[in-house]
Amino acid sequence: MRGARQWMAKLASLRGASVPDAPSLPVRDPWPGEPARGARIIKGEIEYLGVVRPLRPGGFTSGDASAPMLAHIHEFSWLRDLRALGTDAARSRARALIEDWIDTEALPSLAASPPVTGARLAAWLGHYDFFAASADDDFRQMLMAKLVADARLLAASLPAEVRDGRAFTAIKGLIAASVALPEHAAFLPRALRFLAPEIERQILPDGAHVERSPAAHLAALQDLTEIRALLQVARAEQPAQLPGAIERMAVALRALRHGDGGLALFNGTREDWPNLIDLVLSQAGRTGRSTASLAYPGFHRLAAGKSVAIVDAGPPPAAGLDRNAHAGTLSFEFSAGRERLIVNCGAAPASATDWRDALRATAAHSTMVIADVSSAEIRPDGLGRRPVAVELQRQEANGAHWLEASHDGWKKLFGAVHRRRLYLAESGEDLRGEDSIEADEPQPFTLRFHLHPNVTASLQQDGEAALLRLPSGQGWRLRAGGAVLSVEESIYFGGTEPRRAEQIVLTGQPDGPQQVKWAITKMG
Repeated sequence: MRGARQWMAKLASLRGASVPDAPSLPVRDPWPGEPARGARIIKGEIEYLGVVRPLRPGGFTSGDASAPMLAHIHEFSWLRDLRALGTDAARSRARALIEDWIDTEALPSLAASPPVTGARLAAWLGHYDFFAASADDDFRQMLMAKLVADARLLAASLPAEVRDGRAFTAIKGLIAASVALPEHAAFLPRALRFLAPEIERQILPDGAHVERSPAAHLAALQDLTEIRALLQVARAEQPAQLPGAIERMAVALRALRHGDGGLALFNGTREDWPNLIDLVLSQAGRTGRSTASLAYPGFHRLAAGKSVAIVDAGPPPAAGLDRNAHAGTLSFEFSAGRERLIVNCGAAPASATDWRDALRATAAHSTMVIADVSSAEIRPDGLGRRPVAVELQRQEANGAHWLEASHDGWKKLFGAVHRRRLYLAESGEDLRGEDSIEADEPQPFTLRFHLHPNVTASLQQDGEAALLRLPSGQGWRLRAGGAVLSVEESIYFGGTEPRRAEQIVLTGQPDGPQQVKWAITKMG
């Protein structure tokens, strides 16, 4: 049926009917661009999630990029960076790249996928006033013909075969086309037919997104707020599920932020711009509520004083939803005020190098590793072996937090279960932990605490503690017993570019105790 619908859509486009001269209603992309990235595009380069590639006319057929980078190039969401630059050269480059893309015959198949097509339709329509309003008639006619043809194909291709948040992007693109091209009235009911089921499937009761990725959560919330705004422009009735989903997602997103306003680095997430998150939350609504735990995905936020610890204490997402999944079960991050102290190493989802998978491994997270084997099997398209039973208990009293969790990610390999206990005092200046292995045979292990690159570490003379110095001058001490403590090199992919960092490593002896107790306390 999908193939028949697509064939009929192509046939309708070949007949060349019903192509307007311009969008009938304005569609505006609501998100900010970055002028520096726009300047790079004019120079012939595109930067996405820390990866830089050539982008110039004639370069849309290159197949050596990673799938996320390739999707980004063909989605044209980078038009907002040219718009942020706002120069005539930026407009000219936008038109040249769009014209070249339309004229390219051998585009990769990914460029025609529903999520990429939806993103491209929304981007072209959302920036039409920037790059096309001042263009000549030939360009505008070519653009509008391609917009209508791609919208027809997108309508015929729904529902999107992907089960993750990209399905929202496909639906958003068709709704944008229905708003801008009211002559094609059938687009809107077609899109709305699939919107409500996707909301019910992807947005969990506590507002978390089913992919368990703060980055995917933010992207899905952006798409849903855009969809709501588009329906308001069209004066169309919203699905009953949409307002509540947006409100719940906004509450959940706040629980995934550190004191600096950026996101916690779990499952393919980088810090992202705090200002963008603030804008998304303002678009979502006025609610300022947050929550201490997202029980359905298993993220827990321990907040006391000026400190925040965020813990991944849930099983990885199911197959088909794990494109961003890391082997980071029971990892945590810890920030003091607006400064990050303990972090995960971040992500390089757009990289075509080994860094992408290396950052997904357990060793790139602040948690335990047994026998240098990750707690889940890293595969290019998700996870293979993975924790199944992740158990958790949490208590709070007088402002203090206790959390005890375990997972069985190494059960099949070594018959081992990792158990982690955390305690955050009511002052927020005393974080204590205990990590243990439950197994019939002793297991070699390392316990890693990756430090934010702005944190410097020095080993104390007794070798049982490390002093941690933050940029503000704050000092913290990490002390441990039951393992050998060392300071080693690390790397941080949480920001705009990779940075050198350090990590505290606790190494267990093969015949030693299978338990480590540690504490991170503020000095002075």
